[in-house]
Amino acid sequence: MTETEVLRASDVAYGYRAQPVVSGLDLSVTRGEWVGIVGPNGSGKSTVLRLLARLLAPQRGTVWLDGQNIARLPAKSVARQLTMLAQSQESVPEITVRELVRRGRNPHLRWYEECRGAHEAVVDWAIAATGLERLQYRLLPALSGGERQRAWLAMSMAQTPETLLLDEPTTYLDIAHQVELMELIRKLNADKGMTVVMVLHDLNQAARYCSRIIAVKQGAVVAEGTPAAVFRPAFFRDVFDIEAKVFLDEGVPVYLPCGIARSESAAGRICEADPGLLR
Repeated sequence: MTETEVLRASDVAYGYRAQPVVSGLDLSVTRGEWVGIVGPNGSGKSTVLRLLARLLAPQRGTVWLDGQNIARLPAKSVARQLTMLAQSQESVPEITVRELVRRGRNPHLRWYEECRGAHEAVVDWAIAATGLERLQYRLLPALSGGERQRAWLAMSMAQTPETLLLDEPTTYLDIAHQVELMELIRKLNADKGMTVVMVLHDLNQAARYCSRIIAVKQGAVVAEGTPAAVFRPAFFRDVFDIEAKVFLDEGVPVYLPCGIARSESAAGRICEADPGLLR
């Protein structure tokens, strides 16, 4: 790894019995980057993220965190450097939002310490940053899916990691809260230098916010680069099997699907014939 790399996967493979999910994965994440991982359903995106977070152990290859084999690091050491927010939580504990957010401070506390003083100030910051002040004493099961997602994000932020891994964080949010959340993450990335690796289905969101795109298909990286370099009609055809128009909005690529790839439909022909678009 170079000094600027915070995460690297080297020849990583993972699967279930004889069915590989990830095979020969090689990728790196530079400190301070905001990387968007995209790809079709079943491509292995979430598995890649879980491997990077040490929630899954590779069957082959190595994941490196700040130049060290992540599998050999103490759990608390990893948790102080990196955290992952899953798309959904398997269970919702009967605790308040504030109690949940306090759990984010656990990696920074000794076994006999309580969350107080400077640690409590971090909890206040995370709750305020995610707009949860009015909900902080509500029980998690009483919240909507979007509100709970913001509470889990606040817990991740209270952990104050150097690297934040997010799996479809906007799934349960309406449009306004999606933008609010993405702008909050942009601020963490820009102002605090937090490295962000995020799995996204919304490709236009990925293009708008991410500094680099990594496309995964069948468990391997098939394209990577800046959004403007990656998001071309051929990319959507090869990775997602669709025809798409791609144009620039103030330098940011925006795509519009208009047919199934190699289709003889009118939509597909319009895509190919429309002049003035990115090729």
